[in-house]
Parts: sequence; C-alpha cells; structure tokens
Amino acid sequence: MINRLAATGSAAVLALAIAAPTQARPISAEEATLLREEVRALKATVERLERRLAESEPEGAAPYVAASPVASLPEAADAGNAAPLKMEWKGSPRMVQGDRAFKVKGRIQADANYVSAPDGLDDPGLGFSSEFRRIRLGGEGKLGSGVGYKLELELSDNSVDLVDTFVTYESGPFLLTLGNQNPFQSLDELTGDTSGSFMERAAFTDAFNFERRLGISAQYRRGPVVAQIGAFTDDIGALANDSDGPAGGDENNSFSLDGRLVYAPQIGETQLHFGGSMHWRKLGRVSEDPLRYRQRPFVHSTNSRLIGTAPLMVRQESSKGLELGVIHGPFHAVAEGHWFRAERIDAPSARFWGGYAEVGYFLTEGDMRPYEHGIFGSANPKHPVGAGGIGAVQFNLRYDYLDLNDGAVYGGTQDAYLAALVWTPVQYLRFNVNYGYIEYTGATALVDGRTDYAVQVFGSRFELDF
Repeated sequence: MINRLAATGSAAVLALAIAAPTQARPISAEEATLLREEVRALKATVERLERRLAESEPEGAAPYVAASPVASLPEAADAGNAAPLKMEWKGSPRMVQGDRAFKVKGRIQADANYVSAPDGLDDPGLGFSSEFRRIRLGGEGKLGSGVGYKLELELSDNSVDLVDTFVTYESGPFLLTLGNQNPFQSLDELTGDTSGSFMERAAFTDAFNFERRLGISAQYRRGPVVAQIGAFTDDIGALANDSDGPAGGDENNSFSLDGRLVYAPQIGETQLHFGGSMHWRKLGRVSEDPLRYRQRPFVHSTNSRLIGTAPLMVRQESSKGLELGVIHGPFHAVAEGHWFRAERIDAPSARFWGGYAEVGYFLTEGDMRPYEHGIFGSANPKHPVGAGGIGAVQFNLRYDYLDLNDGAVYGGTQDAYLAALVWTPVQYLRFNVNYGYIEYTGATALVDGRTDYAVQVFGSRFELDF
C-alpha cells in the first residue's frame, strides 16, 4: 500500500513539475539543464516503483496501471459514469445528457382580423375581431432507450385543453406513439400551425371535424417512404365526464382507424411529395350528439359560419385524401383533395368534398421551405435580422374549395382566393398577413333572400413558437 501511494505521489509530483507555469523571469541555460535532470530522475524513480509494484501483485490480481495526471483532474472525472450535461439553444434551453433530453416548449399566436359584411346581413360576428389564437406551454424530452414524451396545454376559445400529450418509443425507422395526437388525416392538418403557408388551414380540415384524438399509432420512416397507421377513440373534450349528456355513462363517443402513406423522392435539388390517406370512424350516442359540417370565413376570431349543414344524425364517417407537393429552391407547390362521406341513421349518406391548390416563393436569398418525414417544417432564415439580413420573406397564393351540398343536404359551397405574406425575422418568430376573397353559394340568407354573395377577409398574426 505504501509503495502504491509512493508511486501515485511521484506521478503527481511529475505532473506538477511538467504543468507548473514558468516563472515570470527568464531562466538561464544552467537552470534549465538542472530542471531537465530532475525531471529525468523523477521519471526513473516512477518507472522503478511501477516495476516493483507489478512484481509484487498477488497472482490473479488486476495489473496496476498508473493514472494519467491529466485524466485524474477534476474536470475529466466521470462521476457515476454519467455523460456530461450539455445545454443547447432551440428557441429555449434544451438540456441533453447522453440519450436523455428535456426542453420547455411554448407558443403565442395573436390575431387582428376583419371580415366584410355584405349588405343585408346583420351579423355581429363579422367586421373587426381580435383574439389570442393560441397560448401554449409544455415540454418534451427523451428518457433514454428510445423512450420520449411530449405534454402541452393550450388556452384557446377561453378554455384550457391538452393538445399533443403522448409517450413515444423510437427504434430505427419505427415510431410508436401512445396518447393524444393528430390522426393522419391531411398534409395541411399535420403541418404545424406555425409552419403553414397561411394563418389557417384548408377549409375542409375544420369542416370535416379533423382534430386530435386519444389513441395509439405506429409509423415507419425510412428514405422516401413514410407509412402511418393508428386506432383512436375521441378527443379529450368528448371523453370528459361533463360531456356524457343527460343520461351519462358513455365516455367513448367514437372509434376510428386512420392510415396514411407517403412517397417523397428527392431528384437532384427537387423534393417531391406523393401521399394518400384513408379514414373510418364509428360514432356513439348519435341521438344525443348530431353533427354539423360547417366553416368560418377563413379567420378563427369570428364565430360566424356562413356555410354549414343542419344537424345530421351520423352513425359513421369515412373519407380518403390525396396529396401532391414539390419543393425546388425557394419555390413550392402543393395540392390536396379530400372526399368525405357521412352515413346517417335516418336518411341516405351525404358526400362532401374539399381541396386546395397552392404555390409559394421565398423572396429572400437562400431560404426554402423545410420538409421532413412527410410534412412541411418551419423556415430558418439564412440571413436573420441582426446578422446582416432581414430574415425570410415568403409570398403564397392559394385557391381553397369546399362543397357541403349533396342531395337533400344543403350546406353551401365556397371558392376562396387567398394571398399571404409571411415574414420570419429570426427563427421561431413570424409575422403573417393574409387577404382573402371568398365567394359563397347557398350561404346564410340576406334580407332579400339571396344566398349567393362574396366577402373580403383581412387577417394578421404574430406568432412565437419555441
């Protein structure tokens, strides 16, 4: 033991002799020679002690290895064999330790909008309106061994709801998700609301009641192929006890199966997107919860719906969608169509249709629309404000169509012509200005009985997402 301590002490002395800072005054050649001789003597002493220790180790014992002076420094120590804790910046601090991580998430969206009211329509919901579209706070992280999670609370429509709230397991190209999540119903629906080309998604996504639901899903993502499938019950609001109705006792109002397949090859510098989806949903408590299919005049801050069906006794829904997209440098184009069928218990099925076509272009050099795993992402300006640039500026045009008429069901139609100017001065912050001209047929009747007319919409939003 004494010999081992002596060897360790000698190694420490040698390390200090080597690492000690030189004196402020220059040393003479004679002093340098003496120091070199002392270092050589210390090295020889350490080597003799190590040989004696190696010869005296009991048979079968692990051989003694002298610790490196550098490795024994406190900052190189690995307490408990844990990986070092690192901090990253992803809009907010992100802590990473090996395959574990945690990040606080948040979102703020505030709108100021205007919808023109046609002559002869006295609707207090039209005109100017403003709101906090979303205020969201939560966190996401990784627990190690492929297990992750996400939890977000959102204040919207003066109520607090759970949005993305799930646990995940990822292994290679496979991703399993359990919890409240978005079924795979549309490219525009799956693209984040702070990543979209416009303030609001296509009209059919709201009209057909696309929403997050509690369930389990599996995804396969490798190369250009994305395959997604899931089984779901209902949204969190419908599963609450206060949603049971007068009789109560039925908290599972529906069951659905959803699937989506994407093929997204990259040819040179061009990213292509081909996708399709299918959906089936069986509803419960039909007599207590008739459904309406309807839509606002683009902006969410108004509660007016100028087109929409009467309440329908729907027992089952099914739909299918097609998706096409392309990204080439600053240019992108995308189109979707969705065919929807509502099977009623007291009448023939009603069939509706919705779709859109869109083009967009970044006016700033080097910027393009991100794309990964079958959906669009948020722009990261190549030249942000404060770093010699003005951020990313994108101009988009969209034609958005919705048809809620079928046989005896008269819900109306809309043809919306939309334009958007999106400015992203720095990553995670956007300013969005939209204009829309919407033509209606079969809409809410005017005083003179007309149901065909047009409205103009002006929308603006600032949004912070981290």
